[in-house]
Amino acid sequence: MTPSELLAAYAPAAGLGAGVRPFVGRGSSLRFLLARNPLLMAPMAGVSDGAYRLMARAGGAALAYTEMVSVAGIHYGSDKTWDLVLPVEGEPDLAVQLFGSRPEQFEEAAALVAERLGERLALIDVNMACPVRKVVSKGEGSALLDEPARAEAIVRACRRGVCDQVPVTCKIRLGRRDGEEVAPDFARRLEQAGASAIAVHGRTAAQLYRGRADWGVIRRVAEATCIPTIGSGDVTDARAAARLLDETGATAVMVARGSYGNPWLFCQAQALRRHEKGMSPTIAQRLDALGLHLQILEATGGHLVRGRSVAGWYLKGLPHASVWRDAAMSCVTLTDFLDLLDDARDRLADEGADV
Repeated sequence: MTPSELLAAYAPAAGLGAGVRPFVGRGSSLRFLLARNPLLMAPMAGVSDGAYRLMARAGGAALAYTEMVSVAGIHYGSDKTWDLVLPVEGEPDLAVQLFGSRPEQFEEAAALVAERLGERLALIDVNMACPVRKVVSKGEGSALLDEPARAEAIVRACRRGVCDQVPVTCKIRLGRRDGEEVAPDFARRLEQAGASAIAVHGRTAAQLYRGRADWGVIRRVAEATCIPTIGSGDVTDARAAARLLDETGATAVMVARGSYGNPWLFCQAQALRRHEKGMSPTIAQRLDALGLHLQILEATGGHLVRGRSVAGWYLKGLPHASVWRDAAMSCVTLTDFLDLLDDARDRLADEGADV
């Protein structure tokens, strides 16, 4: 079955949408599109493959991002790099996040991505936030926070690459080092260079993912610029997503680790913003969603080794979760995983759970 057929057949039983609504609307501004549904699935290295993106969209995310994509990889024609870029069957559109340090490679990459994806390219995002040493050591990711002129040149290069036909956005951090805040001024410069929106993670690069995110900087960036601001950091559940939007004045929120095994977060947050209770998935729905995710992973050509992590996320908090997680580590094929789910359902049913 194709991913679209799998969604149509199995998503409703899991409490998810049977299809994916396109993000891009003809003639609609990015601000309007984000205001219509401000819940976005963040780019996550090693996580946000096509299957993960489809599950998030079926769960109510307005848009999902690719993993970080190297502009150098595109320049050298790497097939593995292009595998990260191309949308999967059933995915109407997506955001492609690029990283690198050379403006000319960004221009080339943006042009090639726009050519290959056509109307399925929702936006190009430039990663200026990644704090990982192997990225920063090459002057990429959050290292660009120390080079605002280069960052501006990269934005302009991307805009040339897409001929101003696709929004170019940027993701940044509060600052590079502890005790410094460059985000508001840096965001202003990116806006002047032509960025259509700024995503702000409320930590410094030096913090990595430790400590608490400072949502105050999201508000300060929103106040310093006239383009949409997208808040990021410590969005661990639907309540946090709704609260970030209410407290910071951000136009949208980017959800990363909070979406692990929880594609329902996006519709839950929307319900909270409407002052509605929203749905909470049952044990049966969580198991059904895991089965669906694994089937889509195989249907999209994803490596089923990823299914072990995916299983751990969905099983977390369920009765005997550690037993099922340990068993998942031995699964190799889709049949292995689905048999494990059947065993879990049988045992939980024997114990009186509603599965």
